[in-house]
Amino acid sequence: MQFLNLLTSGFPLWVLAASLLALWRPGWFAWFTGPLIPLGLGIIMLGMGLTLSLDDFRRVARYPVQTITGVALQYTVMPSVGWFSTWLFDLPVPHAVGLILVACCPGGTASNVISYLARADVALSVTMTSISTILAVAMTPALTALLAGSRIDVPAAGLFLSTVEVVILPVVAGVLMKRYLPGLTRRILPVAPLAAVLMITLIVASVIAAGRGEILQAGLRLLGAVFTLHAGGFLLGYVGSSLTLKDVIVARTISIEVGMQNSGLGVVLARQNFADPLVAIPCAISSLFHSLLASLLAAVWRRSAQVCVSPTVAPQLAVGAAEEP
Repeated sequence: MQFLNLLTSGFPLWVLAASLLALWRPGWFAWFTGPLIPLGLGIIMLGMGLTLSLDDFRRVARYPVQTITGVALQYTVMPSVGWFSTWLFDLPVPHAVGLILVACCPGGTASNVISYLARADVALSVTMTSISTILAVAMTPALTALLAGSRIDVPAAGLFLSTVEVVILPVVAGVLMKRYLPGLTRRILPVAPLAAVLMITLIVASVIAAGRGEILQAGLRLLGAVFTLHAGGFLLGYVGSSLTLKDVIVARTISIEVGMQNSGLGVVLARQNFADPLVAIPCAISSLFHSLLASLLAAVWRRSAQVCVSPTVAPQLAVGAAEEP
């Protein structure tokens, strides 16, 4: 068990190592594409669902202000930092449009994985991801048009179905397994965090491998802009929610959700709606940067999670403690 925890805590190292290998030998990871990516995300979400119960989601429903605050920060902080980064680094038009596009995307499902690994509020993270994804049908094209001057047609039906397939259904299946198959759940839970690490590492590496040529050609200005986007999102998401909600666990969850974007969606929208292939490059680089930064945060927060108890979690912990002999 201790060995599995050690491997899981090394998440940032695995992501970095796999990303570098993907740049050196893209063929090693390029195979992990197509239906394998949503399948991998589905496996991750199933593992997270095994850690949840229906009470977790009822608890979130009783604290709607956390969800509203997080989604509001998602669609104000990231687009603003994205626009500021393009101005600060004086990016060329294609790169500027691509960075603003990914900044206006919803939170990615990887944020749920990071919240899981960081021992944050996974139920809140899943709820925020689902809501921000549904709102993306209107918010992503509107904000991108406002900040970049270009209109994007978001595939609403595909976006909704993807969310249901890789987030809602696997999580619900995990919750039901925990409730009705407790023996099987107890056997799976010890390896679930490591499985999440392996899946998300493969997903990130495959994105890097697919965009290797463009990434190697990208300049330092673009790398600095992408770093600023995500670092600013994590920082302002944490500060904004801390000042508003006064809750460390919730602030960490919202920080993760705000700082991580659905970069894969950004790549798809860029390729489908812009003639210039350079628009997709910031979205591909975004996948690496937010994964590395979030992985480092997860490693740090995972170690300190035991001393931070959210008020929304405290009642459940109190009940558990009362039931112990």
